[in-house]
Amino acid sequence: MSLMQTQYLPHVQQTRARLETDPVVRALLDPAIAPGVMERFLIEWSARGAYMTEPVDGWIRGAGERCIALGQEKVGRQLITHAKHEAGHHLMTIQDARVLVDTWNKRHADVLNADALVAQEPTEAMREYRQVHDEAITGDLPLGQAAIEYEVGYLAVVLVPRILANVRAVLGQRTLDTLTFLREHAEVDVGHTALNERMMEDLLRTHPDEGPRLAAYGTRGLDCYLRFLGDCMRAAQDTGSVAAAA
Repeated sequence: MSLMQTQYLPHVQQTRARLETDPVVRALLDPAIAPGVMERFLIEWSARGAYMTEPVDGWIRGAGERCIALGQEKVGRQLITHAKHEAGHHLMTIQDARVLVDTWNKRHADVLNADALVAQEPTEAMREYRQVHDEAITGDLPLGQAAIEYEVGYLAVVLVPRILANVRAVLGQRTLDTLTFLREHAEVDVGHTALNERMMEDLLRTHPDEGPRLAAYGTRGLDCYLRFLGDCMRAAQDTGSVAAAA
């Protein structure tokens, strides 16, 4: 049994369980979800997702530089190399939002502006999501950044494919094809999650007592992301339900 299984995973299971029980998650997986609500949710997720995604490469690189400063050369170099693969991914979410909005505007009377949606004020959960990353990078356990990415990557690998399957059932293949960011990350985050797991396993070999602290960063990040999805759903229900009834 790995150290991740004994020292880390027991401390994240309660938050991970929300991927099955959270009301927003259940709504997104419900085949009876109103198409207008699903469509508006995807617009919000893509538009607001730019704020959540833009700093990722800087966070990973910052964690790597901090690891090197603390004498953890190997893991630091791994993180810096990994950061290069994340640069510019927020541009995918913005493009997805623009395509989704264009499709929405052709079918609905309440015309949306993609750039305005991208630029809207972040919610509390969105701001806290950035904050927990910054705390990890500037603290004495910069690999907490990897734990955050590990848990959000778990969401991408475990939950996002199920959501995308329901998108296809409710809105069709054409809408699914629009979601380039979500579809790509549901696939590539398998590899990223494995990398983060290896790095944390290596740390736990020499510092097994750090499991709970790593998990604390991971669960805070996942909690923020689930609350962010709730923010997107509330915004979607404000207009999507009206559109569905029109």
